[in-house]
Amino acid sequence: MSDTPRTPILTLPGLRGREWEGARLVIASHNSGKVEEIAALLAPFGIAAVAAETLALPEPEETGNSFEANAELKAKAAAEASGLPALADDSGLVVPALGGAPGIYSARWAGPSKDFAAAMALVNGKLGANSDRNARFVCALALAWPDGHCETFEGVVAGDLVWPPRGAQGFGYDPMFQPKGHQITFGEMEPQAKHDISHRADAFRKLVAACFK
Repeated sequence: MSDTPRTPILTLPGLRGREWEGARLVIASHNSGKVEEIAALLAPFGIAAVAAETLALPEPEETGNSFEANAELKAKAAAEASGLPALADDSGLVVPALGGAPGIYSARWAGPSKDFAAAMALVNGKLGANSDRNARFVCALALAWPDGHCETFEGVVAGDLVWPPRGAQGFGYDPMFQPKGHQITFGEMEPQAKHDISHRADAFRKLVAACFK
């Protein structure tokens, strides 16, 4: 979490006197699934979400050692390059039985081709016969402004890993993740049902409470 005193969005330099209605906000991600989920969360606020890919913004190298550090890195880079506020997500699957892996390297486990079927098989293979299938999805959302101010919020959802994967909804590791208290995986859930309970939604609720009027 940033040590900078939290300031409501509407009173920050460059946004004073403006409403969020119709404002443009860069989603600092080239992952279409993440962009769609974040855009859906922003929609009720009348914010025009613009994907980093649409603005041809480069993807910075993720050199942080935590979800929060990588989210801040991406948000600040997009805000500086675009001159607009930017919202970045860094998220992943944390499996205690694998020492927290894949963690911040969740996307990299899928390789350059983003083959998450292979990534899920790798996770399951490493677990082997281990009966501890507990896991959690973690999401850090960082909201940055062109002046360098940044706010970061973390959300978590707990679940269990299933095999074989089930469902064609969502993206990434969703088909093998069954949230606690539910009988279906994120891959089987309708988008709105997932939005209501996901790690990303948890982080977004914290962001809204702190930064949105």
